[in-house]
Amino acid sequence: MQTTAAQTLIDIRKLNLYYGNFHALKSVTMDIPEKAITAFIGPSGCGKSTLLRTLNRMNDMIPGTRIDGTITIGGADIYSKEVDVETLRKKVGMVFQQPNPFPKSIYDNVAYGPRLHGTHSKSKLDELVETSLRQAALWDEVKDHLKRSALSLSGGQQQRLCIARAIAVGPDVLLMDEATSALDPISTLKIEELAQELKDKYTIVMVTHNMHQAARVSNQTVFFLNGEVVEFSDTEKLFSNPRDQRTEDYISGRFG
Repeated sequence: MQTTAAQTLIDIRKLNLYYGNFHALKSVTMDIPEKAITAFIGPSGCGKSTLLRTLNRMNDMIPGTRIDGTITIGGADIYSKEVDVETLRKKVGMVFQQPNPFPKSIYDNVAYGPRLHGTHSKSKLDELVETSLRQAALWDEVKDHLKRSALSLSGGQQQRLCIARAIAVGPDVLLMDEATSALDPISTLKIEELAQELKDKYTIVMVTHNMHQAARVSNQTVFFLNGEVVEFSDTEKLFSNPRDQRTEDYISGRFG
């Protein structure tokens, strides 16, 4: 399943994942290009969020999970015994469905990761906080209120703060798991515009139930069904001329 876009950053080969006896991902193989947006679509329970969580080893936390096959990011096998999972999660940031800011100030939310990884200089932290909030299109709204609780922000602002927090540690990859599904249409549009800007610096992989969103913002789209990749191609091609009848049935609303 090759894409015609940029150089591959994430290489997935014959990946199988089991939750106990349940076979959740079935021989998934794909190349995800760097500095582009790849969208995962498909009905609930089809495996798209499960695959997303394999990319930063979030599934490690679920008892009874077993994986075979390989995932490399930038050529490094992320399931190697030598891999430090905390370091991996610094490189592969994640934004969840529900905004989840820490009950701290706006400033301390963004500074949290850099401090954890050894940055304590106030001037360096100030610079990182401003840069990250600017990249997350939030700086102008909060620059005079950095000591306020992050929980005082609106839902859309909280989600952009979570993006700022993720990018403050300098990741290569940003995972977005239904990152706009809890937001109103205006906030959703802001996050979509933000993703378009961020793809120049980061490789973005997003799970979305919203096919219109995938069509609007992604460069490539992957359609999942029952734990398998049915189709993976350039977004425009997948939506305008799908190769597989099951893809056509899904995007035309015949099921799902």
